[in-house]
Amino acid sequence: MTTLPTLKADLHVHSFFSGYTGHLPFFRTRDCYSTPEEIYRAAKARGMDLVAITDHDSIDGCLEFLDAHPDATDFIVGEEIECMFPDTNLAVHVGAYGIDERIHREIQPLRRNVFEVAAYLRKEGVPFSLNHLFHFFRGQVELRDYVERLVDTFMVVEARNGTMLREHNHFIRKILREYRRQGSRFAEVGGSDSHALGRIATTYTEAPGRNRAEFLESIRKGNARAVGLHGNVPRLAGEIYSVIFNYFGSLLNLRPHELTWSQQAGAIGFSLLSLPFQWVPLAVALGQKWGEAARIARWQRSWENATEEMGLPLQDPA
Repeated sequence: MTTLPTLKADLHVHSFFSGYTGHLPFFRTRDCYSTPEEIYRAAKARGMDLVAITDHDSIDGCLEFLDAHPDATDFIVGEEIECMFPDTNLAVHVGAYGIDERIHREIQPLRRNVFEVAAYLRKEGVPFSLNHLFHFFRGQVELRDYVERLVDTFMVVEARNGTMLREHNHFIRKILREYRRQGSRFAEVGGSDSHALGRIATTYTEAPGRNRAEFLESIRKGNARAVGLHGNVPRLAGEIYSVIFNYFGSLLNLRPHELTWSQQAGAIGFSLLSLPFQWVPLAVALGQKWGEAARIARWQRSWENATEEMGLPLQDPA
């Protein structure tokens, strides 16, 4: 039997087409300023065999890249789909890989229910993943019900997200190990969740295959592993400052933007006034990661207590 080579791809990367941040809407700061072309070059330079772009609820960046490179057989059209856990205000992000314009279009009306999105993607034979499991979870539903319903639905889980803390990623792997002992099988994928060029391909997925189709089929069948760095305060702060730097560049027409001249002028004025407060993003990064660590510790204690009551040992991942 022939052994397939292993291919690498960062399966969680954002571009200019991921939309705007929800903070300070007057400034119209984009979630990311990286162009699809820049992302492709950075990923290839860092050893990726395949390149994916997974913008928030958009494949426009992928289409722009393919317009310029229609024969790019090493490019994966991806999307990070924001869905809702039914009857709650709890968002769940789903990564979809190897889609097209029809699939993107038909997904949009289903986003109110993550289970409808998963069923549709499975019917279409599209590999899809459950991303950063606890990023939005704040106890909106009972913890075990939340995990069990999602893990029963998703056979591919993002077990290493390059923005989430090591504790977050390891907790996900602990849960997957528990389900494996009960007979379930999962592919563990990884991605940088990069909104700036500096972190692209520092966290990624390895899967067998000689080409894009075989790589994606390996993921769909549960044969992949997550590799690379975890998130921390310096990495998050560096990315925030990178986005801010690129935002300033967009105000000076040095980076892509969709601002009118009046919006640019107003934003430049407010940006100059904000210069004494450029320590704030560092404080935001510290606060976000402190909050994430506290929540993960709380959910893990709750999960382990329930698991012990069921008589199922929960071991640390290797």
